Amino acid sequence: MSEAPIGEMVSQLVDDGKRYARAEIALYRAKALDKAQPLKAAAILGGIAFVLAFSSIAALLFGLILALAPLAGALGATVIVIGAALALAALLGYLAVRKVREVVQ
Repeated sequence: MSEAPIGEMVSQLVDDGKRYARAEIALYRAKALDKAQPLKAAAILGGIAFVLAFSSIAALLFGLILALAPLAGALGATVIVIGAALALAALLGYLAVRKVREVVQ
């Protein structure tokens, strides 16, 4: 009964380990790519939804300016609407920062 030298067996073991690691990496890569396709579609749909929502908000603000223009003039209506929008944005930003600080502490 002839056995291979220990060095040769260790070398074979290392080669087998490398092949196994490569196969595992290929498997996880294939799984990740398989899951990436639906995520890509979701990201595109989410981006379109964001653009539409943002455009709708801009149209709403413009409509408010047009509605207030006869009462306050074009500049006055713009200052009122944009000032209110910025104040709301500041309040929401402050609340967001406060929530983050609660989580971090």
